[in-house]
Amino acid sequence: MILNRKNLEHIQHTGLVKPSADLLDLPEKILQFGTGVLLRGLPDYFIDKANRQGIFNGRILVVKSTSQGGVDAFSTQDGLYTVAIRGIEEGKKIHENIINSSISRVLSATNDWKEILKAAHRPEMQVVFSNTTEVGIVMSEDKVTDMPPSSYPGKLLAFLYERFSAFGGTPESGMVIVPAELISDNATKLQQIVFDLAEQNNLDKQFITWLKENNHFCNTLVDRIVPGKLPQDEQNILEQQLGYTDELTIMAEPFRLWAIESEDSRVAEILSFAQADKGIFIVPSISKFKELKLRLLNGTHTLTCALAILAGFETVREAMQDEAFTAYVKGLMEDEISAAILSDSISREDTASFANSVIDRFSNPSLEHKWQSIAMNYTSKMEMRNRELFEKWYQKYEHVPQHMALGFAAYLLFMNSKNTSDGYCSTVGEKKYMLQDEHAPLLAGYWNDPETLVEKVLADQSLWGMDLNRLPGFATSVKKQLNTLQNSGAKSAIESLQAEKTI
Repeated sequence: MILNRKNLEHIQHTGLVKPSADLLDLPEKILQFGTGVLLRGLPDYFIDKANRQGIFNGRILVVKSTSQGGVDAFSTQDGLYTVAIRGIEEGKKIHENIINSSISRVLSATNDWKEILKAAHRPEMQVVFSNTTEVGIVMSEDKVTDMPPSSYPGKLLAFLYERFSAFGGTPESGMVIVPAELISDNATKLQQIVFDLAEQNNLDKQFITWLKENNHFCNTLVDRIVPGKLPQDEQNILEQQLGYTDELTIMAEPFRLWAIESEDSRVAEILSFAQADKGIFIVPSISKFKELKLRLLNGTHTLTCALAILAGFETVREAMQDEAFTAYVKGLMEDEISAAILSDSISREDTASFANSVIDRFSNPSLEHKWQSIAMNYTSKMEMRNRELFEKWYQKYEHVPQHMALGFAAYLLFMNSKNTSDGYCSTVGEKKYMLQDEHAPLLAGYWNDPETLVEKVLADQSLWGMDLNRLPGFATSVKKQLNTLQNSGAKSAIESLQAEKTI
């Protein structure tokens, strides 16, 4: 039995969250560019949840923007798909299956552009979602008369121009544009390109005024791991349990965060779905959420990555099964990173809540996140995520952040590589790791003189934008930890650090 509207009434599995029939007839209120798993696992997840709570009461018209592939599976299944939530939340294992009914139709931009433009004439169509990848928000030579324009900003401009024409530029016909692209200031960049394209197309001044004054482009931060399809054996078991087949099943972790930047009351009114879930925030500034994610999630990944590899762990989940390593991660986040980033806008409650969620996410038994993948572009990640973090610490405290020092020392040891025919290779025990780091040759050169290694690396402003030797005691501590790592191993270094904390 295929998952579709007709077969819904025959699906009776206990514990499965499925939509009532009336939810399938809700009006289309959202135009979404993209069919990717992040959109279906985060924004569309929120819309489905809000509809089931009777809050938003609207569905999504999805535009498939790429020329590759069709929309057959969405058509066959009437837009329905299963979201398998797998992981840990607040220390408890989560295993939940939901039939998502947020998508009304999926249309091809290439074949159905006229039909897509018709949606601009509907008063209830007030919101735009998108995730067209990082390369989707780009300037082009698109014309609004193209069928369709080639770029996402071009398509969006054409849709907005159609809407302006349909409603005569009334203020209430303006839309709320909420991009989910994983780039900083995503809406600001999209807005500027749309404005530039409007000027390039010589569109009338009344439209440009309406575009600027009555449409809201909201910067966002999205965070949820949505790996996509389940492994085939798990998919087969799930379909046997639920009693139907589903080509569109996706798996997502329990954690979800969508921070939307706006202080306009009309935006909050239109995005009423935000009331449905604790993971959505409509706030005047998303800076707090960006800082929490950058430091506590990404920064922790970077400062623990080499240490985990040196300790013999292949995946994040495997490392988190080790009591000493988990204690190190908690100490790093709670005692050092959190303490460093406290501010007028970030409270202890904020950092504690986010740090606890990171522990849950790292411990997820359903995710196979390899440390080697996290080590890609290692040096650049260390600079972007942690260099400023070191400074923040020393602006507040005079003693050395020992967890950070150990993490940095482990990074240095992992970057001790040899130039081979395949590239720079780091050897840990009997395993070899090919470094995908543009600075690998430079770090390998510094390792030619181990006695001066630490000071020279810390002093290299081409890597860090400053001389890290200026941080009192940091170089000395890194050298001490590096010596422990080389002589006693990573696990011993971790245990020694934990022992020092208890004294």
